[in-house]
Amino acid sequence: MAGEPSSPTFGRESTLPVLREACRRAGLPADGAELLRLGENAIYRLAGAPVVVRIARSSRRWPDAVKEVRMSRWLAEQGVRVVRLASVDEQPFDVDGHPVTFWEYIDGRRGRPSDVGDLARILRSIHELPVEQAPELPAFDPFARVTHRIEQSPIPEDDRAFLAQTLDKVRVQLRELEFPLALTVMHGDAHVQNLMVRADGQPLVIDLENMAIGQPEWDLNVTATERQVAGFWTRQQYSEFVDAYGFDVTRWSGFDTLLRVQSIKMTTWLMQNINEGSEVRSEYERRMRTIRGQLTSGEWRPF
Repeated sequence: MAGEPSSPTFGRESTLPVLREACRRAGLPADGAELLRLGENAIYRLAGAPVVVRIARSSRRWPDAVKEVRMSRWLAEQGVRVVRLASVDEQPFDVDGHPVTFWEYIDGRRGRPSDVGDLARILRSIHELPVEQAPELPAFDPFARVTHRIEQSPIPEDDRAFLAQTLDKVRVQLRELEFPLALTVMHGDAHVQNLMVRADGQPLVIDLENMAIGQPEWDLNVTATERQVAGFWTRQQYSEFVDAYGFDVTRWSGFDTLLRVQSIKMTTWLMQNINEGSEVRSEYERRMRTIRGQLTSGEWRPF
């Protein structure tokens, strides 16, 4: 792998040259590509082919890109409804230190609250897979990327110190928890926006870079935290999620600790892009006030 990208920021300006070079190698047209999403990856839809291109932030993400390619193929073999790789050989590509992967474009829409039951059912289908037959996966690390984001993001120093201290306390609490469910194959980033729903209504799970072996409570905790802290779900929608999966993580005594971790993860994901615009910065500040106990839960804006 090449070294870290030279660009100090990760955004449209820095990723367009990477997109063009990756498409040149793959024999695909880059002209007119649309930036769909900017987060842990820059995600582009090509105008001249039914393909989506994922560009990771840096060479640190190379193992995750390799994992995504491997897990997409394995999950499809197991009958899980999952996004498929585009017909591009030797993925992922390394372009100036950025891992790049190519995926079939899904003609449909991203998941929304009405799809919460589908999310639960797909998660259950993943959690029921035989752990011993899965491709090599890392143990789930709930703090993966979080510490790096806190250290590297352009946030106020008092926020940085507060988040670091909070994580130290949470790590101690986690060591004392007894999880009620058995270890499983996990998605690792199990929110409804990681579903794509095709035009025929079939949901597919996407974004496989965080897959791991770990406690399924972490996957279930994502939707539960979005309900209790962010206010993304109604009580009825969350009940549908629980009924479809068959377990309510909020009734477990250890849930509050997982909720705190997830709240911080949702905030550190956003803080990477606070220089992208005033709306992102404002939402970051709102989330920090919630985490500090200065704002009532249920007022977050999804990005």
